[in-house]
Amino acid sequence: MLTILQGTADLAYIMGFALAGTILAFLWAPLLTRLLFKFHLVKGPKTELVTLGSHAYKANTPIMGGLLVVITVAVITYFFNWSRNFTWVPIGVMLFSALLGGIDDLLSIYGSERQSRKVGHIMRLIRVHSEWKMRLWYLITLPWTAFKRMSVWFGSQTKRGVFVHEKLILQFIAGSFTAWWIYTKLGPAWHYIYLPFDYSINAGWLIVPIIVFIVMFTANAVNIADGMDGLAGGMLLITFSALTLMSWINGFGELAILNATTVGAIATYTYFNIKPARFMMGDVGSLGLGALLAVNAMAIGEVATLFFFGFMFYIEALSVVIQVASKYAFGRRVFKMAPLHHHFELKGWSEEKTVMRFWVVHFMFVVFGFWLALH
Repeated sequence: MLTILQGTADLAYIMGFALAGTILAFLWAPLLTRLLFKFHLVKGPKTELVTLGSHAYKANTPIMGGLLVVITVAVITYFFNWSRNFTWVPIGVMLFSALLGGIDDLLSIYGSERQSRKVGHIMRLIRVHSEWKMRLWYLITLPWTAFKRMSVWFGSQTKRGVFVHEKLILQFIAGSFTAWWIYTKLGPAWHYIYLPFDYSINAGWLIVPIIVFIVMFTANAVNIADGMDGLAGGMLLITFSALTLMSWINGFGELAILNATTVGAIATYTYFNIKPARFMMGDVGSLGLGALLAVNAMAIGEVATLFFFGFMFYIEALSVVIQVASKYAFGRRVFKMAPLHHHFELKGWSEEKTVMRFWVVHFMFVVFGFWLALH
């Protein structure tokens, strides 16, 4: 198990930051609420779910409520827990990912519709365009066009906002920055994947693409799971609570404080996000906190157990992958609707029932992951 003795902190002191995060977020939550309503930052529910009735009220619920967590965590960390060794990169990755999500949120509301050419259209242009230079250009860029079109399969049907392929490129940058930090700055001990029961694998340079993939997949997994009032907030609360204790046990004091601060801020966000939500997280919160979750877990050496710490987030993301693969490979759907929480809603579960059951299942697997991490 990866441990480091420098920067350890008293557990009571760490819990104080959880309280600080809660209080500060509560203090400025009314201001954020007024701003969100003032600028009418409302995207509305998925059109496929409006007919259920339970989602109709969401048409007037503002998004970008995740700013409550992102800004609170960043401010407290900067003034009281800034560490060149352990906190500046997680905060930087969180803010970069949150900025990407915020731009997407704003463009999805205020932006104009955007179009991307289909592969078939490009193939026709390659054959019939009057200029040979343009035919050559379309041929050279055909793989890029195919990538852009394939990425649409995993995104929403909206024509506004940041395209999926653009998100993936920027998330790749965030993941690469994280990989550079862990691989070159934290030392050779972080080149290992530490398994339960005192086993380990020396991944060497392969840890770099692993880290990049984990950051990208986790950020999107949290984003995908943010589809019901209280769902993502409650599960993030459970996950970051476990990461707080795991960071403290492993001796990463600065990261324990960072995770505790996040717990406090998320607790306040979830208070306001319980149905009927005063505001929703938006991409600014889900992408930022998803990236922070991945970075903090890997920084304390919990690569192998991260799947359990983020269990329901990953299950939600995998349900989308399975749905898309089945649809395009076999022409049929596995779920009534993806991600998974909407499948159960369409089966007749109420939003509250779905959310609470997901919380319970997530809690059980997080506890299992915590147990594994202790061995």
